[in-house]
Amino acid sequence: MSEPVLKVESLTVRYFTRRGTVYAVEDVSFNAFKGDFVALVGESGSGKSTLGYALLKLVPPPGRILGKKVLIDGINILELEGEELRKARGSLISMVFQDPFATLDPIRRIGDQIAEVMVEHGVPIEEAKKRVTELLEAVNLPYHLASSYPHQLSGGQRQRVSIAAAIALNPKVLVADEPTTALDVIVQRQIMDLLDDIRRKTDMVILLITHDIALAAERASRIAVMYAGRIIEYGSKRNVIDEPLHPYTQGLLSSVPDVGKAEWPKPIPGLPPDLRNPPKGCAFKPRCPYAKDICCEKLPQLIEVEKEHYVMCWLYSS
Repeated sequence: MSEPVLKVESLTVRYFTRRGTVYAVEDVSFNAFKGDFVALVGESGSGKSTLGYALLKLVPPPGRILGKKVLIDGINILELEGEELRKARGSLISMVFQDPFATLDPIRRIGDQIAEVMVEHGVPIEEAKKRVTELLEAVNLPYHLASSYPHQLSGGQRQRVSIAAAIALNPKVLVADEPTTALDVIVQRQIMDLLDDIRRKTDMVILLITHDIALAAERASRIAVMYAGRIIEYGSKRNVIDEPLHPYTQGLLSSVPDVGKAEWPKPIPGLPPDLRNPPKGCAFKPRCPYAKDICCEKLPQLIEVEKEHYVMCWLYSS
């Protein structure tokens, strides 16, 4: 197999607040290869958005990235500072945020905003303006919208503009943080179709952050399931969806409504732990129907149970 485009090694992020330390992301490692569509799935508060921000070294204070590596084509993003880091954001890795209206300047035309992304990275202004036409076409927007302001566009159009800006410099990795949350169902599908189309045409790695495991099952080639700041299962879509190993993954899938089944969906009982005071051992043990004594004492390791199917659970550890 070829070398991974994105290689995350032992990534840890903590927020040092007055109310205590929040263990947001703990010792996360995974790889993504050229053309992968990776879905990062978990409940609210699982650490998935913090992980996405950490990949771009964008964790705001009082958060701190404690280590170790986020490698994109062999370049460790976490070691970059200043101008090198600014250039890497956009050319190596870029991000589509949940709320496009919050990320677009309300008093500037969208064409100028897309062009600015390229100009700031050294692209001549005339070349950048020509590229705006191509980018709007790539995200299925007519060029005349380049002269529009964000408030003149629909929510779906604003998200397409955000995607156009994010791919302007052909990054190796595109992080999409809940990009369809505020959109209606039809527009959600259109945005996901667009991301998938970009991936196929460019071989870009797409990292989709979502709470919706059904969406992940429909779109992703690989799925990483997060719980309490850790990836507790990772593998191909076939492995994770068709043969889930971790009780939490099984619970997520059981909680999804299915019109083809007579059974009601079964929500996972209980609540996720407070990450300011994570429990000893496995964080899922209070909600797990298979919890054993060792689950209360020791944290299991993320192990490869079968080829490229990893799980962190004492049911599969010796």
